[in-house]
Amino acid sequence: MTSAIDVHTHFVPPGWPQLPGPEPRLWLDVTSETEAVMMIGSREFRRIDSSAWAADVRLAAMDADDVETQVVSPTPVFFSYDAAPSDAAAIARIFNDLALEITAESPRLLPFCQVPLQDADLACAELERSLANGHVGVEIGNHVGDRDLDDAGVVTFLQHCASLGVPVFVHPWDLPNSPRLDRWMAQWLTGMPAETHLSILAMVLGGVFDRVSSDLRICFAHGGGSFPYWLGRMDNAWHHRHDVIGTSEHPPSHYRDRFSVDTVVFEEEPLRLLVDTLGADHVMVGSDYPYPLGERPVGNVVRRASFLSDGDRELLLRGNAATWLGADRMVPAS
Repeated sequence: MTSAIDVHTHFVPPGWPQLPGPEPRLWLDVTSETEAVMMIGSREFRRIDSSAWAADVRLAAMDADDVETQVVSPTPVFFSYDAAPSDAAAIARIFNDLALEITAESPRLLPFCQVPLQDADLACAELERSLANGHVGVEIGNHVGDRDLDDAGVVTFLQHCASLGVPVFVHPWDLPNSPRLDRWMAQWLTGMPAETHLSILAMVLGGVFDRVSSDLRICFAHGGGSFPYWLGRMDNAWHHRHDVIGTSEHPPSHYRDRFSVDTVVFEEEPLRLLVDTLGADHVMVGSDYPYPLGERPVGNVVRRASFLSDGDRELLLRGNAATWLGADRMVPAS
């Protein structure tokens, strides 16, 4: 069967230094050669192991899951959008350079950079620097504080990405927090889908897709969150409450061919909804590797989906990702 391209994975650089930024700061408590704890000040954020930074471990997992190529993106907690722009730019430079040390181990690992998205000029500059150094795309968070993706500065950055032909991966981060969301990992189980839905809604109703060239190649994590399920509700509101939300030139369903989503939905039924809603040419394999809420084996939901034709399965496994990454990318053949 066709080897997959995995567009949604993350890494953490080992030995992350203490850097300038808002308190409490993110740092790594390295407990052994193969284990570490991501700390935010004195609070434990996440336990990780060498799969987060070791290329050999990552490549072995890819071989086991028949993944030929993997997009390696930042773990979103490193974005530092709440830091001063100059500090965030410094953090991005260090992080992006460390990413290249990991991906240099194999051409099967394609690095995506991060940028100081709170400042459009600095973000564009770091994108260009990273591309010149070997990065092939960029991962951004779904908001900057209270500024959504229709913020003028973010739109300027997305226009720059479109002009350069750079693929953009959008991942939720900095999730809402409350006592009701502290139970059962509810931030991840409800907050992430809702945040992703909101970011696509901002692109649509905020008029971003009307202002940014269709050359923009943008993909949203986690199957687009709850967006595919509620597209009819959004269209209905656009037509019946146009006085409130008629801020885009067309109803939301008009823009469904302007973006892609990954397949981190785990079951055949939601995957069918994605394909029916966005088309088989706008869905591509993602895993969220190496984190425990990801899919293993990678691409399992696509490989076993009974409703997919052989041609559509090929698109989801690698064809769409190869197009998204760009024809000039040396994606190994299966």
